[in-house]
Amino acid sequence: MKIFLISIFLIIQSYAYEVTVSILPQKYFVEKIAKNKVNINVMVKPGFSPATYAPRTSQMRKLSKSSIYFYIGVPFENAWLDKFAYSNKKMLMIDSSKNIKKLEMLAHEHHEEEHEENHEEENHHEDDEEHTGLDPHTWTDPSLVKIHAKNILEALIKVDEKNTSFYTKNYNSFIEELSLLDNKIKDILKDKKESAFMVFHPSWSYFARAYHLEQIAVEKEGKEPKVKEIIALVKEAKEHKIKTLFVSPQFSQNAARKIAKAINGTVLSVDSLAYKWDENLLNIAKTIKNQ
Repeated sequence: MKIFLISIFLIIQSYAYEVTVSILPQKYFVEKIAKNKVNINVMVKPGFSPATYAPRTSQMRKLSKSSIYFYIGVPFENAWLDKFAYSNKKMLMIDSSKNIKKLEMLAHEHHEEEHEENHEEENHHEDDEEHTGLDPHTWTDPSLVKIHAKNILEALIKVDEKNTSFYTKNYNSFIEELSLLDNKIKDILKDKKESAFMVFHPSWSYFARAYHLEQIAVEKEGKEPKVKEIIALVKEAKEHKIKTLFVSPQFSQNAARKIAKAINGTVLSVDSLAYKWDENLLNIAKTIKNQ
């Protein structure tokens, strides 16, 4: 029986086509829609930074067999997308974040305006904040993931039209899951009076905007804060009654630990690039609620 099941699995795998994505959350999205119709290769492996990542030779070999590459706007793509396209001229190059108007990457952000379902309007703030390019972390807002899902659906159908109904059915189910997740987070945060949360790297701008929160970033222009800046951050954390600092595993926790010690708080490792991106959002919402 075991041998039979393995044989069936291998047959299914042999009919699946190759798809490559930049980061793990995209793998989650593609799997929700394509299921076992595709084999998904992920460029940025766990623990690595999408700012400086360089693909391995084995990944480039898999890329040469891919029917679709889904990119998303993370920094390493700037140096590699043209090379990817050149290495496999038959491969569709699809921006899964297409039609999302991205926010500027800011060191310190406030989002208190009304939450729009499709986020087509971008909020600009006239504070003394440094603009450091467009923020790619659109997957931290479930409503924006719906746009990713639509782009993924259209690409899958273009490559594999005969399975249109299969992909569409899975897409519709995924959209329902995203709405449920969005409502769960809103319910968790509905009675929260203090809206600020502190992170090392400002990866949660879209999450902050979606749920009317204030994201306070520890790093300044990609660098750890100086002593004077840490003192100011400690003061700000106390003013907002912040007790938890969120740090992605790709970054140093030194500055966050200093601030946490000064406010009698804790440092919580939360990976914005994790495959289980939805669990991350729920955990962050619950932590913000309870601090």
